[in-house]
Amino acid sequence: MARILETELYEPVKAFLENQGYEVKAEVGAADIVACRWDEDPVIVELKTGFTLSLFHQCIDRQGMTDTVYLAVARGTGRRFLTALKSNLKLARRLGLGLITVRLADGLVEVHADPAPFTPRKMKPRKERLLREFSRRVGDPNTGGATRVTLVTAYRQDAMRCAQYLQENGPSRGAEVAKATGVERATRMMADDHYGWFERVERGIYGLTPKGAEAAGKPPDKSR
Repeated sequence: MARILETELYEPVKAFLENQGYEVKAEVGAADIVACRWDEDPVIVELKTGFTLSLFHQCIDRQGMTDTVYLAVARGTGRRFLTALKSNLKLARRLGLGLITVRLADGLVEVHADPAPFTPRKMKPRKERLLREFSRRVGDPNTGGATRVTLVTAYRQDAMRCAQYLQENGPSRGAEVAKATGVERATRMMADDHYGWFERVERGIYGLTPKGAEAAGKPPDKSR
């Protein structure tokens, strides 16, 4: 595959802006492209063959001269590029930047976002889930930044209380487990059996699987 040069993006972007009535010049000061029209604020476009952190740094720096700053990259193909486009589009919007892609095969210029002030849209259900998990979780059993490890959630802590109760008392009714452990949803949790720890011995009565017995054999959570 032939190596793409940033200069290959210039002519398509220049033509696109000129078609909108701008006078366009390259390499003016530190900017790759500057476009002016009437008495409007200038438009600045920074060119890169692909998304990089330095591209965003450059565009942020250009915002000291005008609010109308775009980053322009060569449009790639495949799912990998679309994933990168989606995540970088979100970043550009948060920074108040515009984003342009250029399809070099035919010079197609596509504007995915125009520069504009950004106000994050709060997602109340996600916030409520976050705070609910925070309040239900006992202690601080995880290490921030950890990867490839099993995280201890409030749900897992509740399941462990149920498993430890069954380990000590044998097969029991869900209501008994709920009352003894304080886990109100004990019956539903044991019935759903997300971890493979529980089995129904008979109607309304649950015991431990070998996997559950192994899990319950771990030392009790000291943070309780």
